[in-house]
Amino acid sequence: MRRALALVVLGGLLAACTAPKPSNVEAPGAAAASRYAPAEGVPGCRLYGEPQGVGRVPLVLAEMSGLAASVRHPGVLWSHNDSGNAFQVFAIDESGKLLATLTLTGADPEGMDLEDIALGPCAPGDARTCVYLADTGDNFERRDQVRLLRFPEPEQVADATLAVEVLPFTWSDRPHDCESLVIEPGTGRPVLITKEGDSLGEVFALEGLAPGMVARASHLGTLRSPGNADRRTTAAALHPSGQRLLLRTYTRVWEVRRPGASRMEELLQGPVVEVPGASQAQSEAITWLPGDGGADRSYLIGSEFAGQRLYRVDCR
Repeated sequence: MRRALALVVLGGLLAACTAPKPSNVEAPGAAAASRYAPAEGVPGCRLYGEPQGVGRVPLVLAEMSGLAASVRHPGVLWSHNDSGNAFQVFAIDESGKLLATLTLTGADPEGMDLEDIALGPCAPGDARTCVYLADTGDNFERRDQVRLLRFPEPEQVADATLAVEVLPFTWSDRPHDCESLVIEPGTGRPVLITKEGDSLGEVFALEGLAPGMVARASHLGTLRSPGNADRRTTAAALHPSGQRLLLRTYTRVWEVRRPGASRMEELLQGPVVEVPGASQAQSEAITWLPGDGGADRSYLIGSEFAGQRLYRVDCR
């Protein structure tokens, strides 16, 4: 009896060792891939890979609050600090190496709270590229008037002193805290995403910006994560195609996708999906990285503290 039982147990063990693995066992990395929805019908990556550390935030950017890849200078990133710092913009590379310091003039720094940076046409139909800064920070939502600051992207990556144009505007409803600015690639229209405690943000567009005039922002819609699981957008980056929009929060990265979108009104009708991000302290910066032929496929995320890692996300 005991011998027969032992043979049965031994046979079961041998069968377990030689049986094929269940078909639902995932290969390494498959679990991470299955967490993110593939992008269909839009330029760029179908699936992103995992974030890879490529550098560190330099000491001059102890409160880095925005990143934007240069249009004129491959490999160069423009960045700036949050409020309470010198009125400057810095050129760095992916490793965090400081390449140049731009000292800015032409705007009163009193009460200034720079929250994001973006590049786009200096005006609709203008072939020149300008750097836009969003002086839109308003933690207590008390500023009756906020502003964008604009200057042409420098021809050389070198220390310089440059004057900015001041482009004031008001919100159409009430004061907002806002940390995210993008420029529509086709129209050159600035679009802002506010920082809200109950959503990923209210989306506003700016028309008719000009020095000496106060424009009025137009409300386009509200962005929400699936199940409203995340809130407070701290940075954004619009793909050159206009069909993908990255949103950075303190804990995650989201992407809005809409095949064929050419205006923000169309893009806002697309789904909001989570994409890979990295754990960072006070993460407030994100930008697309230029690819061959303008097919941007990678993005870079940064933190507000010097010495923190800069992470790059490429296609799988």
